[in-house]
Amino acid sequence: MMEAIAMDRQAVYEDYERARRGFHQLLESASEADLARPSRGTKWTNEQLLWHMLFGYMAVRALLVLVHVFGRLPRGAGKAFARLLDAGTVPFDWVNYEGPRGAVKVYGPRRMGTAFDRVLDSLQRRLAAESDADLARGMHYPVRWDPFFKDFMTLADVYRYPTQHFDFHHRQLTLNSSDGRSGKPEVS
Repeated sequence: MMEAIAMDRQAVYEDYERARRGFHQLLESASEADLARPSRGTKWTNEQLLWHMLFGYMAVRALLVLVHVFGRLPRGAGKAFARLLDAGTVPFDWVNYEGPRGAVKVYGPRRMGTAFDRVLDSLQRRLAAESDADLARGMHYPVRWDPFFKDFMTLADVYRYPTQHFDFHHRQLTLNSSDGRSGKPEVS
């Protein structure tokens, strides 16, 4: 049985726009030396971490498809799928780590900014088209893959996820200062 939810779509749109402004601000103000500097608490450079932050939004498009499929199946199917994915945490972690290292060789800061805009525009259009019933559907997730994944997440939760991921990783950037601390993105 689906629970009724009241998702504040406008708040999600505003969070996406805050992230967009912050992402562009970070890219535009970062020097080559800033981008090459190690981030805080990861093995990535700032540029690699910025790409990973972008990828958090990109990945949501695939997660939306999964919720639309598994949200209509018996919960046992989603639980089994989540357990299978959790069993694959080691290869996932390796791909998750190596992906940004390779991606920055293809995506420079300008392409990252363009990709960020494109993916946010896509997510905003999709969110506008979702019904309240669809936003209430959910599925089980591999909780070992990401600290923001809960055992069961609704489609509404998935739309909020990438900005949580963005904000968390933003604190690990060491851009634009001699002490290695990043300036906060613009907050409205």
